Amino acid sequence: MAFLLNPYLNFNGNAREAFEFYRDVFGGELTVSTFGDLGAADGADADKVMHAALEIPGGHTLMGADVPGHMQYAPPAGFAVSVSGADDALQGYFEQLAAKGTITMPLQKQVWGDAFGMLTDQFGIPWMVNIQGSGQAG
Repeated sequence: MAFLLNPYLNFNGNAREAFEFYRDVFGGELTVSTFGDLGAADGADADKVMHAALEIPGGHTLMGADVPGHMQYAPPAGFAVSVSGADDALQGYFEQLAAKGTITMPLQKQVWGDAFGMLTDQFGIPWMVNIQGSGQAG
């Protein structure tokens, strides 16, 4: 049986901004539904994102939502979204994701022969980027 494994990210009221940023970084088709769109038009969370999906070229999907007001938001911890491959575009993804974020490990050639780096973006999401066979990152 075939299935998909998709990261699903939670945000504290800024999911729309985050997903518009990720669309700018990765490209693709973004769909966003708010709590108001899906039946809670009169609630305090009406403008919050109930579900966002970014269909990225190449068959990848990144999903997420704002945590509704009746639930407690917890900042991301204990995971990272990993992006890897042999495509040189990955270096640009790293640079764009890091632009207003924090680089925790610079993107540079590692002992296994690939360029690898880690960062936390401006929305608090941790990322790892591995560019196979690339020593070009600096």
